[in-house]
Amino acid sequence: MLFLRILDEREEKEEEQAKALGIKFTPSLGYPYRWQDWAALSGKKRKELQEGTLGAFMSFVNGELIPYLRNLKNKPGATPRQKIISEVFSFTERTHIDTERNLLDILDKIDTLSLESIDETHMFPISQVYEGLLQKMGEKNNDGGQFFTPREVIRAMVKVIDPEIGETVYDPCCGTGGFLAQAYQHMKEKAKTASDIETLKTRTFYGREKENLVYPIVLANLVLQEIDEPHIWHGNTLTGLEVYGGLFHDAPGLFDVVLTNPPFGGKEGKDAQTKFAYKTGATQVLFLQHVIDSLKPGGRCGIVMDEGVLFRTNENAFVQTKRKLLNECNLWCIISLPPRIFLNAGAASKTNLLFFTRGEPTKEIWYYDLSDLNITKKQPLTIEHFEEFFKLMDEEFGMKNRDIPQSEIKIQQSSWRSWRVSVEEIVAKNYDLKAVNPNRKEKGDTRTPQELLSIIELQSDEIKNILSLLRKREI
Repeated sequence: MLFLRILDEREEKEEEQAKALGIKFTPSLGYPYRWQDWAALSGKKRKELQEGTLGAFMSFVNGELIPYLRNLKNKPGATPRQKIISEVFSFTERTHIDTERNLLDILDKIDTLSLESIDETHMFPISQVYEGLLQKMGEKNNDGGQFFTPREVIRAMVKVIDPEIGETVYDPCCGTGGFLAQAYQHMKEKAKTASDIETLKTRTFYGREKENLVYPIVLANLVLQEIDEPHIWHGNTLTGLEVYGGLFHDAPGLFDVVLTNPPFGGKEGKDAQTKFAYKTGATQVLFLQHVIDSLKPGGRCGIVMDEGVLFRTNENAFVQTKRKLLNECNLWCIISLPPRIFLNAGAASKTNLLFFTRGEPTKEIWYYDLSDLNITKKQPLTIEHFEEFFKLMDEEFGMKNRDIPQSEIKIQQSSWRSWRVSVEEIVAKNYDLKAVNPNRKEKGDTRTPQELLSIIELQSDEIKNILSLLRKREI
């Protein structure tokens, strides 16, 4: 309902702009299926239904409106927006609101919303609701973490990769669309012309999503972010099994930018493994291979990766995939995140952020350590925790690390959180990429045994004196 309300307002504005320019405008939905027709209090169709027989309104919603929305993509000459609307409602068969009165009350409240009333703190109106459900799932020991990446982590990753207008941005497991939405917000600040805006809205953002419940959510979320044509493929990225690919038919074979967070700890069958050179049941390892193969030469990636992938050297596919990464890409940076970063999503995995560019082999990796931060539900990770990292990166690369040859990388050792490791050291450890900070000073007890014995004796004397005083009081 929120999607239909804001879509209607957006098309009203587009209609006004077209009229001012003398251009013909055809709304995506015809009468009586626009929000202003059947949902708004002043709508002609709503008045007609409410003045009709008892139950007419619910019959219209379930028997006419929803089937019309679901079948829009099959309409001859369906526009990209009509196909998106159709897919948003692809798994909606009827409203689950129990009574007509309740439905009308909800419609009236939603009708008071407008695009102007949604400020920056509500940039993700639909995905916030869904992510809240995922958090509750996680609290009940279900795996909700695979769809939820903390917003501040996404912001930091987008800032590092810094996608430019004209580049394509891809997320092979896009969930509710957080990476794509944040990339759009980042990139639109660079738009200078109407052509730039058109490129961003129609030819920039691509993704894949497997889950039936999540797929409509990502489409609705991205459209509400003002991305007119989110090219989202519905199906299993790893097996290639397609549910609906109508929005992805003109997608490029390779992409300029990949921003993603593959599911943690998943197990894939042989049908998923057949497409990959290095076969394993580990979902995130297969996704890493997919990401590398999806990048253009010079294309760059920011990816969340659980620590198990980094340090495991006892399984051939893990080692081979990491070797592929270092041979085919410049893995220029790994950020070690705090252990509880996905706590609010119900996932306990220790994670890292990997940044790499395809086309040049790795010679040296810059590590940055945030693993000592005490992250809790009440004290989540924020963008401010990355300030020193951004400062170091800006000093070395001018925030344009992708354009600098490996030979010119000279990370300053100005912070105990920062250090470098050569690729030779990594290879010698059988491709163990785990961040082990050599600069960290572990807090330990440096007192000698004699000092500890003296402390124990002193405390024993104090205890004896206290007991003696207590006994005297009892007497």
